Amino acid sequence: MPEAATDFDLAVIGSGGGAFAAAIRATKLGKRVVMIERSTVGGTCVNTGCIPSKALLAAAEARHVALDATSRFPGISTSTGPVDMTELITSTRSLVQTMRSDKYIDLIGEYGWDLREGNAAFAGTPAEPVLEITAPDGARSVVRAAHYLVATGSTPWAPQVPGLQETDYLTSTTAMELEEVPKSLLVVGGGYVALEQAQLFARLGSNVTMLVRSRLASAEEPEASRALMGVFADEGIHVVRRAVLTSVSTDPDTADMIVTAAVAGGQQEFRASKLLVATGRRAVSEGLNLDTVGVKTGDRGEILVQDTLVSSNPRIWAAGDVTGHREFVYVAAAHGSLMAENAFNDAGRNVDYRYLPRVTFTSPALAAVGMTDKEAKYAGIRCECRVLPLEYVPRAVVNRDTRGFIKIVADHASGKIVGITAVGKEAGDLAAAGVYILAAGMTVEHVASLWSPYLTMAEGIRIAAQSFTTDVSRLSCCAS
Repeated sequence: MPEAATDFDLAVIGSGGGAFAAAIRATKLGKRVVMIERSTVGGTCVNTGCIPSKALLAAAEARHVALDATSRFPGISTSTGPVDMTELITSTRSLVQTMRSDKYIDLIGEYGWDLREGNAAFAGTPAEPVLEITAPDGARSVVRAAHYLVATGSTPWAPQVPGLQETDYLTSTTAMELEEVPKSLLVVGGGYVALEQAQLFARLGSNVTMLVRSRLASAEEPEASRALMGVFADEGIHVVRRAVLTSVSTDPDTADMIVTAAVAGGQQEFRASKLLVATGRRAVSEGLNLDTVGVKTGDRGEILVQDTLVSSNPRIWAAGDVTGHREFVYVAAAHGSLMAENAFNDAGRNVDYRYLPRVTFTSPALAAVGMTDKEAKYAGIRCECRVLPLEYVPRAVVNRDTRGFIKIVADHASGKIVGITAVGKEAGDLAAAGVYILAAGMTVEHVASLWSPYLTMAEGIRIAAQSFTTDVSRLSCCAS
């Protein structure tokens, strides 16, 4: 391949949150940028992830609130009919198309970088990597750049279970395309995707059973798992714990899914009209020819990067899910901006996850920031913890929904707060407040003495802090 001057300063493979953040920052720095996308512009979040799933969750919650209002609020009478899934999906697609245009496609023209459609793969050598692009019509071109960013995201992953690949099982992506609400649904998994999808379809009218290997939200506090177990039981979602799939098949007469699982030492059979496998995601790195240019990958295909996001090749970087790091779109976006700063300003910045908020959009939601009790102890911190039931939070009482809690994990010696977890309405906003509390190094005593507006969920953090030294059951509704 003939040597030539660099065509671009930055070549980006992918067009999701991380790709756009990097392209925007690099363009602002006056760099020449090209973006290569083989499918639909916008990546997972806007097309098949955050936007469509949360839009459907909001619709399902609206239906659930209407069904639940009479029991929660005497004097209110409401009713609902069957869900028109086709119309609901159509309206969600319209929302996705609008956001894809406004927040992605239109920005390309505003910032002025080059967008090319096609499959990209590395060629050349580790010292002089290039990208070969194959367009949909078969035309081939070569891109040379000073730096390359791989931001190809991740895709749903399913375990190797006998018979599973021969069935028409759903993933978090294909579940967003259903034209009707399944009469019954088996959900395999207990993480955030499984939790959200299980409640979504239950609230739309499906009879839902979850098969969970350990417990719900196993990476979070055990109190969160217990709280969500109670919520799901109230909503008719059957959770089977310590269940491991052993085989999957389709009933030839009814087209029902038949799942056999090892449960508590024995075998149990489960049947449903649909099966949703939500057991995690894997990095999309296959076909990029990363070995050719000296880029190392992990066991799950993730690109191994330093804290600066540079790969084993100093000219090739990675951002977002393809790194195997936390799978949040705001992580991908932060990666993209940081990568551009490091590549073009030699900033030497590292990714710092110490105060990363984590939100599962169930209702009530699960949100956390910082360390769990277990993680703090593993880190050698002698912890002191308090768990505040929402019955002591006036906003929750007024909402007639006290399902959940707020937990604070603090260093016993200094009182410094190192973790906050909440299950409750607007728990994500509590986690956002927690980010600032942890980043500022605030203590339990400090938070307990600060202002907090009455009748907000955020007030619960202050009350939880007060519970370290005060019997909050003996406080007046708004007394310090």
